[in-house]
Amino acid sequence: MQIDVVDMEGKRIGQVELADEVFGCKVREHLLWEVVKAQRAARRAGTHSTRTRQFVRGGGKKPYRQKGTGNARQGSIRSPNFVGGGKVFGPHPRDYEYTVPRKVRKAALASALSLRAQEKKLVIVDSLMLETPKTKRMASVLKALGVESAVLVDKKDNETLTKSVRNMPTFVCLPPEGLNVYDILMHKSLVMTKDVVKAVEARVVEEANKATV
Repeated sequence: MQIDVVDMEGKRIGQVELADEVFGCKVREHLLWEVVKAQRAARRAGTHSTRTRQFVRGGGKKPYRQKGTGNARQGSIRSPNFVGGGKVFGPHPRDYEYTVPRKVRKAALASALSLRAQEKKLVIVDSLMLETPKTKRMASVLKALGVESAVLVDKKDNETLTKSVRNMPTFVCLPPEGLNVYDILMHKSLVMTKDVVKAVEARVVEEANKATV
């Protein structure tokens, strides 16, 4: 498939050929859900913790004698059935991250890219290089491109783009290696420079080849 290439003023200056297996495949929503769930799980801190009976202070003395009081037999006021006692089966620090098969990750990324292409929310720009980091200048460029919320994909060494976008809450700048399903779906548009298109395609195809080895 072919798509128009525009400059930073939003004017059409040419076209670029996109691989159908990356930008024109069927959108598989269940794979998007699976990968987003895995990404969100990996971002969880997992630092929650409750105090069990052994960590609650006090309760060293038997609260009352074993027999004759009419109360149930108790060995400590810090047992779980007392107010202020330890918690049973409460959460403890753990790692929520789990692995999604490489083939699924590849298919999900291709589905997310194809979704943006089908929605006409994929913008290919000739260049996003500024002379100096300038948020105001980048805001005017993005306005000319007609995007209000987007993932901007360019080479890792484009520091002027990264610094110009970092104070803009509805935009995120990523290199081709860091492009992921979660960020694509969390932003309305996807803006890529012409130079990184082949790198993104190569990454998806490479992951597919590794999955079949």
